[in-house]
Amino acid sequence: MHQAEQEIQTLIRGGESLAVEFKSDVKSLPDRDLVAAVVALANTEGGDLFLGVEDDGTPTGLHANHRNLAGLPALIANKTIPSLAVRVETLELEGQPIARIQVPKSRQLVSTSDGLLQRRRLRMDGTPEAVPFYPHEFVQRQSSLGVTDPSALPVENLAVEDLDPIQRIRIRNAIKKYGGDQSLMPLADDELDGALGLTVSVGGMRRPTVAGLLLLGNEMQLRQHLPSHEVAFQVLRGTDVLVNEFYRKPLLETFEEVEVLFRARVEEEEIQVGLFRVPIPNFDRRAFREAFVNALVHRDYSALGAVHVKLDDDGLSISNPGGFVEGVNLDNLLVADPRSRNPLLADIIKRIGLAERTGRGIDRIFEGMLRYGRTAPDYSMSSAHTVSVRMSAADADAEFLRMIVEREEQTGAAMPIDSLIILSRLRNERRLRTADLAKSVQKPETVVRGTLEKLVEAGMVEAHGTGKGRTYTLGAKVYRGAGQKAAYVRQAGFDAIQQEQMVLNFIDTHGSIKRADAADLCHISPFQATRLLNRLKDKGVIRPVGQGKGTRYERS
Repeated sequence: MHQAEQEIQTLIRGGESLAVEFKSDVKSLPDRDLVAAVVALANTEGGDLFLGVEDDGTPTGLHANHRNLAGLPALIANKTIPSLAVRVETLELEGQPIARIQVPKSRQLVSTSDGLLQRRRLRMDGTPEAVPFYPHEFVQRQSSLGVTDPSALPVENLAVEDLDPIQRIRIRNAIKKYGGDQSLMPLADDELDGALGLTVSVGGMRRPTVAGLLLLGNEMQLRQHLPSHEVAFQVLRGTDVLVNEFYRKPLLETFEEVEVLFRARVEEEEIQVGLFRVPIPNFDRRAFREAFVNALVHRDYSALGAVHVKLDDDGLSISNPGGFVEGVNLDNLLVADPRSRNPLLADIIKRIGLAERTGRGIDRIFEGMLRYGRTAPDYSMSSAHTVSVRMSAADADAEFLRMIVEREEQTGAAMPIDSLIILSRLRNERRLRTADLAKSVQKPETVVRGTLEKLVEAGMVEAHGTGKGRTYTLGAKVYRGAGQKAAYVRQAGFDAIQQEQMVLNFIDTHGSIKRADAADLCHISPFQATRLLNRLKDKGVIRPVGQGKGTRYERS
């Protein structure tokens, strides 16, 4: 079976999804239904429409009317607005002719020429369906694609004079407190509004933008013009609710009040590192600030639902309505170019100083967890409609922090986030290869290998083996500093003995072993496997059988 055929078989066996649609053609599918299905795919994630396949994945073939598919791309282009370009190919599956229509994800909203606008979504049972695309969802879609900025839209039925002047004082105070753009300080109020994009001119009148309303509007105005704006702060102990506060106040005022509630629950211990005492908080304040600001700035303000901040026995979680923006996902979260669903609002918050100016606030969140020996922040509960981050309340590893601080004092610079990720994983999983670590760092193996070699030079990490079988563990001084000398010996000192025993156990189980088996078993190179087998042969515990590549080894 060719690779293309295998791909088709795999897609169809996987069933329908947001990106895969089956359409029966036994009774000749009407053009309007076919075009509507294509439009729904284009307005979602794009994907494949298989014509001539039943809902259960059974191929029943194309109707005689659709045996010649040469004109189908032109038909779809003519019956979609704007015109949609698709690729069509004829395939044979289980003896039946079917058509694969490859639909690109559209960067703008697409409708049929009859004005039908649809998208795909998943039902509660996980099966997909096509549903109408309503006007209030347009901004959300265009925002996720980076086509429009919802926070820059004017609020035309609200006058600038009606906004709360106290909030401008709050903005100026925040610039002082957080080290924001000092060039904003001498500006008059109307100049400040214009410089930050809090207001725009509409028909010769100054009107607040959505970002301006969020920062300068009062609670009543926010409820009336932006009812989706809401923040919830909860503290749980077991099943008991200790705090359950909801806010609809302007953004900075909300941030300040929630931060006060959060800081009241931060507890600190201290360790001595050289001449300095270093605090160990149960929750890192900078990590909280970045995560909370991200939730406020990047949330989808066209969707109802609150930004939730929850503290419980297991840790801190922060979630917001609206999934990751286009191009960002769990696999590239650390390396994707900074993008916001609300670019103007994000820029304002950065200029005020409340968020990381480089747009790499995500690094601060990871750093605030990893440098204390805690697990990395967990975004796995995020979905297409929600971004959720979980930060564990597990006890810190004081010796791990001491190691990080001592290294930072030596270099005069903060530990890079890539190094923190690598050290954290090695601390938890003991021995890993470059390929294992590259997934967590989200960078190519060549880049990760360079970071590893720097850690090896610093004595924080040790390398074992060569080539693809090369593995890494924390260095001896790390275990020694933590009072875990025996743990280090278990990881590094017994390698040769462990490898010999693993080979002998393999032979006892399977009767013999080849060089390739030994290399794969012990995570070493073929050359190292040859040396290992020769060492056992010289000891007289195994003997070779056969010659050349077919050589295997048995017990003597």
